[in-house]
Amino acid sequence: MRASDFFRAAARYAVRDLRQDLAAGLALAAVALPSQMATAHLAGFPPTLGLIAFAAGSIGFATSGANRFVVACADSTIAPIFAGGLASLAATGSHAYFAFCASFALMVGAILVCCGSFRLGWVADLVSRPVTIGFLAGIACHIVISQLPSLLGIGPPGGSLLQGLFTIAGKLGESNPVSLLLGLAVFEVTVLAERLDPRIPGALLGVIVASGAVYGFELERDGVAILGQLPGELPHLHVPTIAFAELLKAAPLAFVVAAIIMLQTATTTRSFVASPGTGPTINRDFIGVGAANLTAGLFGAFPVNSSPPLTEIVAETGGRTKLAGLTAAALILALAGFGTAFLAHVPLAALAGILIFVAMRIVRLGEIVTIFQRAPGEFALILATLIAIVVLPAAIGVAIGIMLSLLHGIWSMTRARLIIFERVPGTSIWWPPGRDLRGETIEGVLVIAFQAPLSFLNAYKFLDGARRAARQSRTPLDLIVLEASSIVEIDFTAAQILIEFIEFCAQSKIRFAVARLESVRAGEAFERLGITDAVHRDRFFHSVDEAIKVLAKKTNEFPED
Repeated sequence: MRASDFFRAAARYAVRDLRQDLAAGLALAAVALPSQMATAHLAGFPPTLGLIAFAAGSIGFATSGANRFVVACADSTIAPIFAGGLASLAATGSHAYFAFCASFALMVGAILVCCGSFRLGWVADLVSRPVTIGFLAGIACHIVISQLPSLLGIGPPGGSLLQGLFTIAGKLGESNPVSLLLGLAVFEVTVLAERLDPRIPGALLGVIVASGAVYGFELERDGVAILGQLPGELPHLHVPTIAFAELLKAAPLAFVVAAIIMLQTATTTRSFVASPGTGPTINRDFIGVGAANLTAGLFGAFPVNSSPPLTEIVAETGGRTKLAGLTAAALILALAGFGTAFLAHVPLAALAGILIFVAMRIVRLGEIVTIFQRAPGEFALILATLIAIVVLPAAIGVAIGIMLSLLHGIWSMTRARLIIFERVPGTSIWWPPGRDLRGETIEGVLVIAFQAPLSFLNAYKFLDGARRAARQSRTPLDLIVLEASSIVEIDFTAAQILIEFIEFCAQSKIRFAVARLESVRAGEAFERLGITDAVHRDRFFHSVDEAIKVLAKKTNEFPED
């Protein structure tokens, strides 16, 4: 949606939707407030900057995105990745780090806008579900380990993630029981509210109670760490000043973060279709989340992402238009600018409890168990991705996970094999053999199929299988029929190899025919790559039975081509 589209939609706004949008915006603000502060804390920023990131994301997406439910905001999925990657370029918490993150948001936003404009929504489909599940489990480990010091009331450890875990284990005896109790209480309240109704702002209620306890019982004297006085902050537009050469160092990380945002945005858009019957608007929503990142960068915040839980809140509370998100943004901006005194006594352990809840929620335990039971090979992908993200820097682990997904897809393509079809007794149907089918064959006829697109990845396996099937026939062959219904695409390499097999048939005095070439793309490729001429146009049939009726009777002599 372009800016002009946004203003036209605003002009057509129906007043009858106002009440529902305001109610949805209020619910969204109540749920988003603690999670945005916690995510900012996770990334090494003041909590108020998380509120500004939420407002910037909401405004940016409202002007350019398509889905009225989608909420773009600070997100714990990407926060550990860009925070860890950028910490090597600027000290966390420094002015240079803030400027770097804002510039990084602009870079990520530009990538997303380009991907949406060039309709690259299919890129989100390149990452398999097991790799996505392993990635989320790895990020959950990052969140939990990073928040254990705040939960336990001990000093933050240094070093890598695993080194930090060992350090925390060695300091368990120094834990502050009051901090631990507050954090676990907020966690339990959030879990209970989630189970009762996702629209209940359990995290906010938990934070209010915990802050009240800190203030009322003066728990700071017991060593409970709090946010303290925060300066009121309203966003103002400015272009961050970072040397291009320095920013270029973060380009690989920007593509990794953009890929994760694309994956999550595609999933969110598909899960919450705004207009039933029209399908998801993935490419336009890529542009919307890209605009959200550009706005966040110009407001001095950090990268944002589409949020499935907050999007669900808007959908469940009956938000009718994007005014719901803008209402929440206005409320949260008001708190960031004028209500920071209310945040002074929020204990860090409470934010840790919220983030640990988020980590628990993003782990797909049920799917992990199902994949382990039904697809052990793909379960290995989950483990490999999880280990890579935990052991290595998060950005490198994510990149390895994406590569594993692509390699798994390639490997799956190479596993395709040739199948010899048999006729279902008493019918004209030719079908793959199975335990429940005792098929028939016709003397002198071989029906083969390859149930995958033919490409350079599997073409030689097709050729070897076809030649082996021809040689192992118990009777001399007069006709080979390629049942091509599953061949939806063919590339140049595979075309040359198929032509090679057709020539092998001709040299062996075996007729060759093609049946059920149903794919338009494959049919065009057959024409373009010379396969149609090699087969002969009169040897393409609508069914295997038709091909056999026309050609299998011509057994007296092999016709000259």
